[in-house]
Amino acid sequence: MKKLCLFLILALFFAVVSCREDYDYINYGATNTGVQEPEDIAVKGLYVLNEGNMGSNKASIDFFDYSTGVFTENYYNAQNPNVAGSLGDVGNDIRVYRDKLYAVINLSNYVEVMDAKTAKHIGEINIQNCRYINFHQDYAYITSYGGAVGSSQPGYVLKVDVNTLQTVGKVFVGKQPDQMEVIGDRLYVANSGAYSAPDYDNTVSVIDLNTFTEIKKIPVAINLSNIKKDDTGKLWITSRGNYGNIPPKTYVLNPATDQVIKEINMPMSNFDMVENRLYYCSSAWTSSGTVSSYGILDTDTYQVISNNFITDGTQTGIVTPYSIAVNPANSDIFIGDAKDYTSSGEMFCYNKFGKLKWKVKTGDIPGHFAFLPK
Repeated sequence: MKKLCLFLILALFFAVVSCREDYDYINYGATNTGVQEPEDIAVKGLYVLNEGNMGSNKASIDFFDYSTGVFTENYYNAQNPNVAGSLGDVGNDIRVYRDKLYAVINLSNYVEVMDAKTAKHIGEINIQNCRYINFHQDYAYITSYGGAVGSSQPGYVLKVDVNTLQTVGKVFVGKQPDQMEVIGDRLYVANSGAYSAPDYDNTVSVIDLNTFTEIKKIPVAINLSNIKKDDTGKLWITSRGNYGNIPPKTYVLNPATDQVIKEINMPMSNFDMVENRLYYCSSAWTSSGTVSSYGILDTDTYQVISNNFITDGTQTGIVTPYSIAVNPANSDIFIGDAKDYTSSGEMFCYNKFGKLKWKVKTGDIPGHFAFLPK
């Protein structure tokens, strides 16, 4: 969760391993809202993982179904009425891989594993202070901040067999690792050091997946967060800066040489890529207030395609652009609006021309998306 790095008080949580059974069961009830006509495309639907405010046990999963045109708030609760404790505290990542759906629940210290088509509970993976998940062949890789804050304690990556959900390996990396990306037989891990300010980490760890060992650290910039590959295999990496005199920027790394080949003086709170187009949203703090932006970059030329892909003026209704996803089947653009971070969020769906198709209420802090293939 991106805003958590601002609150060092979270250190108090790290000494206690919590799980969702620690909380009373909360059933918020499913709400079905028709938002558009059914659409027959290669993507069945979109899962939305709402982070929920820290300590509130309000992580939740919503679902938009293209085949029916219906958006269901609290979809996970509706599909799993007998799962004690609901989903848990702070949803941090969600992915579909093969026939399963994985939701990383940070402060509840586990990954919820579900059937991808129904979101019904299958099992769980216990991992302390988990952050993000990625996959390669028969394994899931999960980053963890571990149990300590500061320069003396590195985070780690857990290796889990997706067939048995059993842990088969663990490797230590940099401080407070966040997103990961797979290139060939290597795993690139963005180390943030987010809870170690002002002593942030500034490296990307490279893990050999054959030996499951860290083989190098690549210096990039402080407080790294997102890392994703484009259609040619280049890695795009965001730095949050230090929330002061070092501004957030974006970097491009060539994994063939493990060298940074481009520095882009542009903040990106979150981004997604389709073909050679990078779509980003940003909510940046300035001396004059918060400034939001929505743009598109060409990942081949690094040129700006659009400084604002929203063409109908409806961006004025978005308070805090927090997350973004682009449907690879029809180029629909989804923006998650976190509002005030404590109440219900909202999701905006735009067509490829930047016109608003619909918007709908979500759970608290809609932060992460996963498309479900048909």
